[in-house]
Amino acid sequence: MFHALSTVLREEGPRALYKGWLPSVIGVVPYVGLNFAVYESLKDWLIKSKPFGLAQDSELGVTTRLACGAAAGTIGQTVAYPLDVIRRRMQMVGWNHAASVVAGDGRGKTPLEYTGMVDAFRKTVRYEGFGALYKGLVPNSVKVVPSIALGFVTYEMVKDILGVEIRISD
Repeated sequence: MFHALSTVLREEGPRALYKGWLPSVIGVVPYVGLNFAVYESLKDWLIKSKPFGLAQDSELGVTTRLACGAAAGTIGQTVAYPLDVIRRRMQMVGWNHAASVVAGDGRGKTPLEYTGMVDAFRKTVRYEGFGALYKGLVPNSVKVVPSIALGFVTYEMVKDILGVEIRISD
């Protein structure tokens, strides 16, 4: 890590440490907001409608909570993922041969340059199509979706242990 940090500072300067900061910050809002909103909405709907006997005594089982968390993680991840792609691309600009890796063409002849987040979006869509904003979504979801699901189950357990009941929909 020290070598990477010193190389970035030496070759690109301190500003390079903040490349991709804006899309990261902007991406957190829909990601976290959707995760909680979808999770709480699904949970409330399941408790009120009681489909398939999933809710008993106004409570959901661990498996149902995992499923709600997985659905929330999938939706939040899918909506916010383009900002994650743009963040990574902005961070890779200074790296030699980044153009061939980002575009996946193996050529790397054209230097990759972005003037900012909007420019990175425009160039990505113009040169690679809208689908490029979702490159790597499935492998990333394999990591993120179970993590969010477990996070929500843990969140519920901690609330139970502390005797706290917080509902976003209230």
